[in-house]
Amino acid sequence: AVAAARAAGLDVNVDLVYGAAGETLEQWAATVDGAIALGPDHVSAYALTVEPGTPLAADPARHPDDDTQADEYQLATDRLGAAGYEWYEISNWARPGHECRHNLLYWTGGEYLAIGCAAHGHRAGRRFWNLRTPERYVAAIEEGRSPEAAGEELDADGRRVEGLQLAIRTRDGVPAAEVPDEVVVELEGLV
Repeated sequence: AVAAARAAGLDVNVDLVYGAAGETLEQWAATVDGAIALGPDHVSAYALTVEPGTPLAADPARHPDDDTQADEYQLATDRLGAAGYEWYEISNWARPGHECRHNLLYWTGGEYLAIGCAAHGHRAGRRFWNLRTPERYVAAIEEGRSPEAAGEELDADGRRVEGLQLAIRTRDGVPAAEVPDEVVVELEGLV
């Protein structure tokens, strides 16, 4: 599949999930090394998250261990960095010039459309999301209705807070000019 994508002139991304119960650091290292061996332009590595109401949530024995996940994250960071990938967002590494523009739109508060079932969009300061099931989405389109399920608009303070929360996930971080003086004073007291 990777060779076919390359032959078609496409960039290649590999998504990985770490933190599965019972996975050893050696197994995770083999997974990361295997991904690197494919030579993708971009690698995403996400910590397994336990969502309430899921079968995983109901089985604590299968929950990820925080220390193990931290070790796995560090291993991924070290190996991907050594292989020439640059970390640019908490879960993403890329070869120079291959950062995911789609992800960067999210982290910088950019605009994007919601096309397809369960898709999310952000336009003119408003977030919105489409109907989740293909059947309901298609029915709405065929009936000439909007497939939008719901939306929300953040006020100026909400946009500022969200912008800071998203920026802190990235390599560039939060611009110092956007941090209120009282927060700077409080942070300086911690150093």
